[in-house]
Amino acid sequence: MSKFHVYPAISSKQLGFYIDSARCSGCKACQVACKDKNNLDVGRKYRRVYEIAGGEFIENGSGGLVNNVFAYTLSISCNHCADPMCVKNCPTTAMHKREGDGIVMVNTDKCVGCGTCAWSCPYGAPQMNPETKQMSKCDFCIDLQLKGEQPVCVATCPLGAIQFGPIDELRQRYGELADVRGLPDSSITHPNLVIHPHQGAGRTQNSQGEAK
Repeated sequence: MSKFHVYPAISSKQLGFYIDSARCSGCKACQVACKDKNNLDVGRKYRRVYEIAGGEFIENGSGGLVNNVFAYTLSISCNHCADPMCVKNCPTTAMHKREGDGIVMVNTDKCVGCGTCAWSCPYGAPQMNPETKQMSKCDFCIDLQLKGEQPVCVATCPLGAIQFGPIDELRQRYGELADVRGLPDSSITHPNLVIHPHQGAGRTQNSQGEAK
């Protein structure tokens, strides 16, 4: 008997996340709320808040040096990618991308817990459930959305740094940036993600220490 619950489509458009890293304080309320909502064991996190820091002194081209040290926090979960490596490499088709809303999910009736999806995902989204020995991941809080509620990470963020909706609308409103320091290149999986970067989050720095 099937145990995998098939939810109706939430939207006819691909859903995605907008993360305002410039607003994120690193409080990890989204991470904790997600763990509580999904009753996750120690070590398993569907949403993770990373602390990213780095930089150095660089030459300014005039014989001087510029300090471009940076530090910021970034909240990331599954990005329900347009070309998800986890789906492409799953040997049983358990990992699949839904029609319409484009949410990437694990069909536990098919999952054998081989971990190929976890090795394939550059964002570390799929994670082993130690009790069932199957993979698990963010499902975009489908159950809450079907009740007209927001994903728990969105609802919990005290600064409104996480938003969600049709990705084309988010990109029209906030741009298309999905590449910042600390994340893999977006060309790998084409994540349905838009980021407003924190100061210093740009991938490269010019001679004046400004992010590009």
